[in-house]
Amino acid sequence: MVASQRELDGAIAVTRFGLGAKAGEIAAASKDPRGSLRAQIRREGADTFATGGETSTQRLAEFRDYRRQREMAKRDGEGKGGEGKGRDGQAKAGETADAADPVKMAQQFIRQNAAGDVMARTQLATTTDAGFRERWALFWANHFTVSASKVQVATLVGPFENEAIRPNVFGRFADLVGAAETHPAMLLYLDQAQSVGPNSRAAEYLKRGDGRRGAAFGGPGVADPQPRRTPGLNENLAREIMELHTVGIDGGYSQADVTEFARALTGLSISGPRDPVQDQVVFRDTTHEPGARTVMGVRYAPGDKSQANAILTDLAGKPATAKFVCTKIARHFVADDPPPGLVARLQKTWMASGGDLGRVAETLIDAPEAWSPQPVKFKTPYEFVVSSYRAVGETPRGPGQVNQALNALGQRPFSAPSPKGWPDEAGPWAASDAIVKRMQFAQALAATVGPNVQDPMQLADATLGARLSPAAALAIGRAESRGEAVALLLMTPEFQRR
Repeated sequence: MVASQRELDGAIAVTRFGLGAKAGEIAAASKDPRGSLRAQIRREGADTFATGGETSTQRLAEFRDYRRQREMAKRDGEGKGGEGKGRDGQAKAGETADAADPVKMAQQFIRQNAAGDVMARTQLATTTDAGFRERWALFWANHFTVSASKVQVATLVGPFENEAIRPNVFGRFADLVGAAETHPAMLLYLDQAQSVGPNSRAAEYLKRGDGRRGAAFGGPGVADPQPRRTPGLNENLAREIMELHTVGIDGGYSQADVTEFARALTGLSISGPRDPVQDQVVFRDTTHEPGARTVMGVRYAPGDKSQANAILTDLAGKPATAKFVCTKIARHFVADDPPPGLVARLQKTWMASGGDLGRVAETLIDAPEAWSPQPVKFKTPYEFVVSSYRAVGETPRGPGQVNQALNALGQRPFSAPSPKGWPDEAGPWAASDAIVKRMQFAQALAATVGPNVQDPMQLADATLGARLSPAAALAIGRAESRGEAVALLLMTPEFQRR
């Protein structure tokens, strides 16, 4: 039987805009494919996931206490001539190896605090009835990447998503930018917490060496009276805001603009032991670079944090930002080589609405290019794993299962290799060895759930709907076992692409 256009659109709504189909989801979406997506847009943002009830402030405090205990243990060990280990260098009786090894202690700390966040986000993705809303949130989390590759940030990635990204993904882009760039996770990931203006009062204290350093510094990494390296101006946050988060590398800024913006950002830090309240974002007048700034031809009067806020707001509203970010949206949802017409319409909505991301999402949903029947976007490992669990009606049994699968597939959870985030094009994910690893995952999952599948063809129809090709249906129908049929379904070209 030939599928209707509405049935095909229902399958596209769930598998391209969303995270893959659960049982009955395509049939429900087929009643009103575009309406089912619009209904997922809401001003309060995307759903959040459980982080054990802990905020970024609590996670920062936990890390600070952990680090202090580790340093005390290290000093105690050195003061006792290395006492605490046997002559062979192994931990003494009664001690675990992790307790005697600072590196293993750090790894254990990260595992205990971050693994639950990864599991909770994956469970949300595998069970949500609002797949488009979740995909939209994941897009923005990757756009504003913070990575667990830096130890101090590892336990903040989950709270960062919940606090800065997810509440703002359907609001104004300027608000999303402001929340993301000033969150503790971003300040630590891009080393902003240690940035000091060259002509600030704090820099003068350092130059004079007059012992007043403690009055000027208090944030993590700069509170030690005898630091290993002298703090100075750090341009990382300013550069990544301009290159990756707003106007883009071709947005018309210069190195001088980056330096000027970095000077404006000085003072933005995290409170430390000498502050009344610890582990919160603060503005330190003593480390702020005084004077007016000129960024991309616009002069900004001297000021405190309002100077950086004004620059950030202007960057968020530039046409170059609209073009750069709308190109990324089109690339993520539609094609690795985004259709220029689609980008232009998204950009037009962006500029006309003042960067209203909910309106941009509506324009994407209405775009004819987004409903092309040909699936061209290759799933990332995370998308593949999540859509596989959704297809078979399962959720991962534990954090270890998620980590093991994604590590094997090359997308370690919360650990993007750079501030650019995970790649959105097929190339990095579609190599032959990567396909083999996907097959191994599919076979392992199918071996577990296959015996419980009563009708593999019915599962295939529920998973892909009108997108299921005759060739794929024939291969699944001829499978020698239900487990093999499920594995074949997960490895079909239709399932691997969206």
